[in-house]
Amino acid sequence: MPDSRQKPDLLVKLRDVPHTPGVYIMRDRLNNVIYVGKARDLRKRLANYFTPARSQLADRKTRALITSIWDFDLQHVRNDTEALVLESKLIKEFRPRYNVSFRDDKRYFLVRVHMGDAMPRLSTTRLKKEDGARYFGPFPHGMALRTTLNWLNKKFGLRVCRPLKPGEADYKHCSNDIIKNCSAPCILRISQEDYKKRVEQACEFLDGRSKGLVTALEEEMQQAAARFDFEKAAELRDMVDDFKKTLIPSRTFERGARARVVSSIDPMADVSELQELLHLERPPLVMECFDIANIGTAHCVASMVRFKNGVPDNSNYRRYRIKSVSGQNDFVSMAEVIRRRFSRILLEGRAAAGDAAEFSQEAPAEAMQRLAANPKFVTLPDLVIVDGGKGQLGVAVAELQRLGLHELPIIGLAKEHEEVYRPGESHPVIIPHERGALKLLQRIRDEAHRWANGYHQLLLGRRVAESILDDCPGVSKARKAALLKAFGSVTRLRKASEEEIAAVPGISKALARQVLEFLASRG
Repeated sequence: MPDSRQKPDLLVKLRDVPHTPGVYIMRDRLNNVIYVGKARDLRKRLANYFTPARSQLADRKTRALITSIWDFDLQHVRNDTEALVLESKLIKEFRPRYNVSFRDDKRYFLVRVHMGDAMPRLSTTRLKKEDGARYFGPFPHGMALRTTLNWLNKKFGLRVCRPLKPGEADYKHCSNDIIKNCSAPCILRISQEDYKKRVEQACEFLDGRSKGLVTALEEEMQQAAARFDFEKAAELRDMVDDFKKTLIPSRTFERGARARVVSSIDPMADVSELQELLHLERPPLVMECFDIANIGTAHCVASMVRFKNGVPDNSNYRRYRIKSVSGQNDFVSMAEVIRRRFSRILLEGRAAAGDAAEFSQEAPAEAMQRLAANPKFVTLPDLVIVDGGKGQLGVAVAELQRLGLHELPIIGLAKEHEEVYRPGESHPVIIPHERGALKLLQRIRDEAHRWANGYHQLLLGRRVAESILDDCPGVSKARKAALLKAFGSVTRLRKASEEEIAAVPGISKALARQVLEFLASRG
């Protein structure tokens, strides 16, 4: 029986999808899974399906899929490798009609080692068994895994042959001991205890706990390049790339994953979790995030986005043109936008309080909290987020303290490792990538970044349009400034009449006619 519920507005739902890696699950109106896909950036990938201009360019199969989509679910992961693994698992689980790859029983490689063997060895398999062995993986990049295992066997002198007690014929045809590729425990060149220690070291590497080995190879690569031994440097470069692909952390997703697939983002659950992880006195129902964007050295802009109850509060977004600095200085720019935003909130709150504010002994934050019940006023947020690390956080805290907002909760979110910095603490808070609290912070930070970049592009477009007047004969820099001041933009100038342009001081009727003819010739 068809689903009687109203179909969700997928374009609206798309706005809450973050720019993070993950897997998306498409469902039809009967709630059947019809397609599973992976993405490095979920928002961009899903936009290809639900943005009309893009979907019209799709092939026939994709258009048929888009027509059948009723709703979609998301599963967030930490990196591209996890997305590959989870996509494979879910396709095998649901067997969607529009998926072709991974519908068979093919699995990614695992590395198996049984420490109970007399002389353990590293081997590859696609099937994990309950046999007491240790398994590492899965590893989606098969060729990179083979390169890594070949290097590990040589590095630690591990056996690649099967016989526990090789006979004369086996030993005669085995040269790994002679060329120093094997420690040869089978002929007692090394004790079994020492050999197992070597195997443990190799296992630590596969577990991602021996990154010093990769660092050493990178140093060796740089040394080879310095010697102009570019062939060796290229070989080491390829090897390091293979190691990094192999060692990308990834979880395993067992059968039955369908029960764990997240059906949708739960904003309030993420808000509660964020309160718990940051030890906030009250849930951050209202959050404001600030970001800085530069257009070369010509323009510096900032954005502020507000989230309420874990979702965007678009009507309270703000954009700023930085006035106190020319060029690029994120610290000074962040200080200015924090000062402008919160001084204005406090001034509006003071005006709303009237004469009582002049004699009040309340702290500014306490006074503003009393006004929170009045929907007419924009009040202080429950949490301030600045896009950046210790530096940006430090200047923002200093500005809040100058305004008397000592108790206003504030954090910095560093881009590179998604570390959360708090005032007065030297070490950041590390929130696991799969936690909803971090996903919420990423959503608001990405939205602030998008809003700042949008303003960035708008100003850049205006600048390009305004530069057209530089080529207009008879229009000096002063006349150009006068025209733009009078009409605001070149677009409005195009629509003006000759008489309106001639009314601008310094512009004659002949020049006004010449300006219109010039703009018409430039389309």
